[in-house]
Amino acid sequence: MSVVLVDAGGTNIGSVRYALQRLGVDAALTADAATIRAADKVILPGVGAAGPGMARLRELGLVDVLRSLEQPVLGVCLGMQLLCSHSEEGDTECLGLIPAPVRRFAEGPGLRVPHMGWNRLSVQRPHPLLVGLGDDDQAYFVHSYAVPVDDFTLASTDHAGEFSAIVARGNFHGMQFHPERSAAVGARLLKNFLSL
Repeated sequence: MSVVLVDAGGTNIGSVRYALQRLGVDAALTADAATIRAADKVILPGVGAAGPGMARLRELGLVDVLRSLEQPVLGVCLGMQLLCSHSEEGDTECLGLIPAPVRRFAEGPGLRVPHMGWNRLSVQRPHPLLVGLGDDDQAYFVHSYAVPVDDFTLASTDHAGEFSAIVARGNFHGMQFHPERSAAVGARLLKNFLSL
């Protein structure tokens, strides 16, 4: 099985790659369109802001490549947000593969933005990506923007209200948290993705 990490400049690429190595998968880091198209699985990691993230994908000529993929694709953190239609962060048009908006958390008394820390995942509907996920399982989040719960939400969590933790539409999947930093739960979810 060939797995590629899209080299979109995310600072979490090394930790995602190491998490995959622990699962016995050596994922190639690439920005080459042909390599991405030929892969069995594609992961779009990302840490940073939506505007620069999309600008990098445009510079690399990867926007249409990503939109055309038919194999399983996983967006992680900012990578998940880039799969969506639009981000309030910099008023950024994203890939539009999951027709959902990305909105900034509302700040208020006792609400920290960015949201950082461990949150419980609440399954919204069954999906092969969630096999083995329990009611008390938690994942590690670091973000200031989130996708509201909608028809594409597989699992949600809560910070200043409920939001999407895991989304899917067709072959496109996203995890708002960092599976590579979410211990056994993250490893299980990555393994589930590799089994899709």
